Amino acid sequence: MKKLFALLSAIIVITLFTNNLFAQTTGKIAGKVIDQKTNETLIGATVMIQGTTKGVATNVDGDYTIAGLAPGRYTLEVKYVGYQTKAISDVVVKANEVTPLRITLAEAVSQQLGEVVIKATYRQASTASLYAIQKNNASISDGISSETIKRSPDRNTADVLKRVSGATVQDNKFVVVRGLSDRYNIALLDGAVLPSTEINTRAFSFDIVPSALIENLTITKTATPDLPGDFAGGAVNIITKDIPDQNFITVGIGGGYNTASTFKDFKGGARTATDYFAFDNGDKYLSSKFPSFDVIQSGRLTAEQNAIVARRIPLDLHTYNSTALPTQNHQFTIGRVKDFESGNRFGAIVGLTYRNSQNLIKDLKIDYLDYQNYNDDISRFSTNVGALANFGYSFGKNKITFKNIFNRSFDDQYLERTGRNIGRGSDIQYYAFDLLQKQLFKTTLEGNHPIGEKGSKVNWSLSYSNVLNDQPDQRKVGYSKNFSDPDAIYQADVTTVGKDNTTLFSKLNENAYSAAVNYTLPLKMFSQTSTFKAGLNSFYRDRNFDLRFIGLKLRNGLENESWVRSLQVSQLYNKALLNANYYEVEEPFGNNDSYTANSFTNSAYAMLDNKIGEKLRVVWGVRAEKFNLELNPKSETMRDIKKDYIDVLPSANFTYSVTEKTNLRASYYRTLARPEFRELAETQIYDYELLLIRQGNPDLKRTQIDNFDLRYELYPSAGQIISVSAFYKNFNNAIEAYNNDVTSTRMITYFNPEKAYLYGAEFEVRKSLEFINPADFMKNTTIYANVAIIKSKVENPSDGSLKFQESGRPMVGQAPYVVNAGLQHSFLDNKLNFSALYNKVGRRLYLAAGVNVPSVWEAPRDVVDLQLSTKLLKNKGELKFNANDILNQRFSYYFDGNGSKKYDADDETLRSWRMGANYSFTFTYTF
Repeated sequence: MKKLFALLSAIIVITLFTNNLFAQTTGKIAGKVIDQKTNETLIGATVMIQGTTKGVATNVDGDYTIAGLAPGRYTLEVKYVGYQTKAISDVVVKANEVTPLRITLAEAVSQQLGEVVIKATYRQASTASLYAIQKNNASISDGISSETIKRSPDRNTADVLKRVSGATVQDNKFVVVRGLSDRYNIALLDGAVLPSTEINTRAFSFDIVPSALIENLTITKTATPDLPGDFAGGAVNIITKDIPDQNFITVGIGGGYNTASTFKDFKGGARTATDYFAFDNGDKYLSSKFPSFDVIQSGRLTAEQNAIVARRIPLDLHTYNSTALPTQNHQFTIGRVKDFESGNRFGAIVGLTYRNSQNLIKDLKIDYLDYQNYNDDISRFSTNVGALANFGYSFGKNKITFKNIFNRSFDDQYLERTGRNIGRGSDIQYYAFDLLQKQLFKTTLEGNHPIGEKGSKVNWSLSYSNVLNDQPDQRKVGYSKNFSDPDAIYQADVTTVGKDNTTLFSKLNENAYSAAVNYTLPLKMFSQTSTFKAGLNSFYRDRNFDLRFIGLKLRNGLENESWVRSLQVSQLYNKALLNANYYEVEEPFGNNDSYTANSFTNSAYAMLDNKIGEKLRVVWGVRAEKFNLELNPKSETMRDIKKDYIDVLPSANFTYSVTEKTNLRASYYRTLARPEFRELAETQIYDYELLLIRQGNPDLKRTQIDNFDLRYELYPSAGQIISVSAFYKNFNNAIEAYNNDVTSTRMITYFNPEKAYLYGAEFEVRKSLEFINPADFMKNTTIYANVAIIKSKVENPSDGSLKFQESGRPMVGQAPYVVNAGLQHSFLDNKLNFSALYNKVGRRLYLAAGVNVPSVWEAPRDVVDLQLSTKLLKNKGELKFNANDILNQRFSYYFDGNGSKKYDADDETLRSWRMGANYSFTFTYTF
């Protein structure tokens, strides 16, 4: 709460920072100057208004801003030593507006006897820069800009990722790139590694970063030495907004309707006002006066003490009826910039986001093995609050940025389950109250500084992040009755205590610290300008995970036991029974599932970016990483875990410019995947939704991966692309999740298969329809599609150490195909925009088979989204209508019993449900 208060205070400070928002009568020209062939920023390039003495030099990021320009039409002249001078005409400046202009410069030809000035118009220069950005990435990558995000109905980063070629999203939050599950991908925020937000696996929950705060998003699919080495699918880098070009305040309000939930009856536990702000009021936490496990197990508690302890367990099992309200989605962003007479600039952007939704799932089906005709009715109350506060100061050619992001999600779920358990011979009723709170705070201080006059520069960064994953009060209780006895009544299962009917209190708190320094040196090689880059990085993580299962069971020998067990769930633990000492407090598992862990990664790299002749570019080098891990269970009966690795990771990316509009790329790189803390810990956590236990494997090894890529790119015109890619990955000691079912209780755990490999192809097209007809309608219509076709194979161990019912299968999480397609059209000089988007993911393996239980598959879904937006109030306002998942097809996870590779009536169902279609309006206004 203190962090959130600090960010709110920052808004007030920035608002008071300047008071001339509406007093401006002049405009600005702002942008970046880059190398035409490499996209490297040019430090100290001179950008002048032709015919005047007004001009500036670019800073270490290649940025420039010329302020105080009267409205009119100007010509810019750009000069840099060793490069051709460029004159750009028809640059229009309007009052109180910023004219953006990114400029590319080409190296001078050595035979030139005199200065040659390249002439271009504003439109030509803008187009050329867009070409350069698309064409000159050192590695194979795909991305989405803030403008594209605005034209889609995506609310958060997870939604945005669905649009990227070869990327899919599982559980609406975890990214899968090129068929590789979340554990083979890495998340970065502003270039710094993000920690895992999940308890059970290595994964970052991308749904916690609102899309409104993103400047751009890039998935790098091939490695370069300056990237962390622990990924194989993709490195997802989220760049948040930086120094604004001009002052602004933007306010957005929105509301939405869900076809399955809104205005329907909504059940849940007790609700407080703080829940609407993503903070629990503390009532659900275990009292600080609650005795330790040793005291409870010692048997020293008297009857009176036992009653006191029982009353300290939060056991409010009352349900409250209400009506599900429409979704709320609100945003506030303020930007301030100050240009000093010296040419220095200070700027800041602060943004707040708020979202609340109340969703119902009324038809979740479970029907497999002993679990027959299970039906879950779920009510989920969710609040998400986010804050961003970014500050930047540019002085001379130097730049310092201070970026902060805070996000907190609050998901309070109530579940009612009915069905028949064949193994127990019982009809069942089950109730669960489950609050999950996640929080991310990340702060990064970064500096960029030139060294000397030849373009050398140093970049450094310091970063701290904190992740909380808190389940303060997961209450579960079940009822059963003998289905062979027609006179039987439901009775509560409170005569014993297990993980499926206790109250769970868990808290994960992880701190991460990183520091990095990078040095860049331009130099001449093969008679061409090349770049040498080297750097050091350290990344330290420290995690504490506490978990307690605490339950109440009826004392033995109670005369009215049957009467107590037949009470309704809201009365089962009433105060009268607790005061009368009907229940014993038990904590059957102690600290078996708690642990502390830390890891320390130190890395160094060196790389060269060489141009060989006019057409060939080679980015090559090596990265070395030393990794240490220690995991210490808090139970003395479990072993400590230590890992110590040194890995050398070479890479080479080749780009051959066949023509001005085409590239041919090839790359090789070695990467790795390390086991996460939770994948190593022997902690056992019961998942009441999946009816199984999750447990780690302390013997897991790291994965070493050799990667090969080919790609052909064609750029018909600026902003358009046609590409074809092929890739192959070979895994040594892949990490896979599987169904360990050799005991009576199903368990998800992890292992290293003997062999695994993956290969596939990607096709992407983004094209205006003006090639059909040059009329404005076709010119303003853009179609895009990307298709990935992927195949993989895992060979399970054959030495008898593990038991499986199949010898080979696809990798977990790998889909055979991914399809993204869309159509966008602009009307009325871009004042009215329409987008239609389509996504489909092929049948993918969700959980590998064990001995008795077959593999679990996720069925494909067709997803269609629409958006219509219009500019209002002199283009200061914008109204958006969004329609998400309008087909509302079922999410289905199933056992393919008949081998048909389709979800049909003969298959057993792990889980199947509908979420409902979402329709929403959002209005934003910029002051």
